[in-house]
Amino acid sequence: MLVLCVLLALLSPLTSAQTYRWGACPIPKVQPNFQLQKYLGRWYEIAKLPASFARGKCIEANYAIRPDGTIRVLNSQFYKEKVRTAEGTAVVPDLRNPARIGVSFSYFTPYSPYWILSTDYTSVAVVYSCTDILRIFHVEYAWILGRSRFLPPETVRYAQDLLLTEGVDLFRMTATDQTGCKDDEHVTATC
Repeated sequence: MLVLCVLLALLSPLTSAQTYRWGACPIPKVQPNFQLQKYLGRWYEIAKLPASFARGKCIEANYAIRPDGTIRVLNSQFYKEKVRTAEGTAVVPDLRNPARIGVSFSYFTPYSPYWILSTDYTSVAVVYSCTDILRIFHVEYAWILGRSRFLPPETVRYAQDLLLTEGVDLFRMTATDQTGCKDDEHVTATC
């Protein structure tokens, strides 16, 4: 019990920027017959559960296949008066279940789950990630993504309903500010 208290005390400064829940991670259903090639390209963040690594506005992600078969993940956001980017690598650990992707932004960290729960490939995607901490509690993330910076309210509601059906608590989900964004800035700037 002492270990748990110490661990929670160390994590408490991050709690406002993450979503923690008791127990092990749920295992939601993912997109059947997922086709990675159709998913590649640019996605804009419409809404998310809090994430310490994404606090800015104009948040987007671009996915592309590298020559070695891994997926290049290039995230960008406008934060503290600057466009900031982060490049990561994604892999499909089990080709029988391609909607369950693993993503890492460092050579020193394991791949984190990036599960595509639903997508139509052309307008909206619903993504979920969860990491167990000693199976006592878990850290979860959820994103609603769009191929355009703004989605119709009924599309956002569909995505929210899907997450709720899978047991994801959306109390802390917030809309991402996609106003005043300039697409050409996101390509050239770095952290």
